[in-house]
Amino acid sequence: MKIQNPSSRSRRSAGFTLLEMVIVLGIIAMITGGAIFSMRKIGDSAKLSQVDTDFKSFESALAMYKLNGGSFPTTQQGLTSLQNKPTSTPAPRKWIQVMSKIPNDPWGNPYRYNFPGRKNASDFEIISVGPDGTEGSEDDLSSQDE
Repeated sequence: MKIQNPSSRSRRSAGFTLLEMVIVLGIIAMITGGAIFSMRKIGDSAKLSQVDTDFKSFESALAMYKLNGGSFPTTQQGLTSLQNKPTSTPAPRKWIQVMSKIPNDPWGNPYRYNFPGRKNASDFEIISVGPDGTEGSEDDLSSQDE
């Protein structure tokens, strides 16, 4: 019986072939692509959650503004009245700065403000124009859509 020493093994059994490497790299690329695609959906969900959080922040700030000023700011006074004292009428009875910065929506667009709101005229409405940046399209989000 002949004993083989480890150095006499054939080169073929010592490593991977080029075809095996290409197959493994292809599988890794498919898994990575699927993960990136799934992460994009998570990002969209996070942006929608951010809009809801911003709506709640505006709701609290506007309630504080109304408590001090007697009414909500007008559409013309807008959300900037939470940061800077309005100079147009109706002037608030007492004004305090309620927000130090007015955030943009997660897509980088400024939030729109209406008072009275389009769906409920007795309340304000905050609008995000959504990913397309165009008001009046299907992807718009409103604080009155509950």
